[in-house]
Amino acid sequence: MQIQHALSFTEEPTAPKIPDGEKVDFDDIQKKRQNKDLIELQALIDAHFEHRKKEEEELIALKDRIEKRRSERAEQQRIRAEKDKERQARREEERLRKEEADAKKRADEDAKKKSALSSMGSQYSSYLQKADSKRGGKKQTEREKKKKILADRRKPLNIDHLNEDKLRSKAKELWEWLYQLEAEKFEHIEKLKRQKYEVREKEKSIKVSVV
Repeated sequence: MQIQHALSFTEEPTAPKIPDGEKVDFDDIQKKRQNKDLIELQALIDAHFEHRKKEEEELIALKDRIEKRRSERAEQQRIRAEKDKERQARREEERLRKEEADAKKRADEDAKKKSALSSMGSQYSSYLQKADSKRGGKKQTEREKKKKILADRRKPLNIDHLNEDKLRSKAKELWEWLYQLEAEKFEHIEKLKRQKYEVREKEKSIKVSVV
């Protein structure tokens, strides 16, 4: 189509001026016209192929740019995915470290509470031993009887397997138990005081009657 378009603008050949008295060589004129047309046609063909070559080069360059951009995007996505993976790994490591620290803290607190409860039990045992030694003047049978009663009333701690909530409940139970023992001790002391007072009053009454 380009060749036809170009040929349409080619100037129409003008008939050569024939000198007067000379013979006209029409074959030569026709040959020159054909040569001129061939030259113009070859020029158009060369221009067409040159234009096509440039288009192919531009197409190749465009494909190269597209491939380069695709490679760059793939590399960017790879780097982004790697950074996300590293970020998630750091978060997971931080979470595990925090859980480990919290577990250690809870274990330390449980150990302290168990130690406090064990100490409380030891102090109570020492208190019972001192109470037994003060009552050494009483009959052996009565002492053994009371020791048996107290031994039966002693509650084993068994706290090694307890968690934090159960330790709190156990501590509350022991506190209430100690409070009850102190209340019973107070009532027993008050009862002894009343008995001693009554004995003294009876002794006074007997002395007055004798006089």
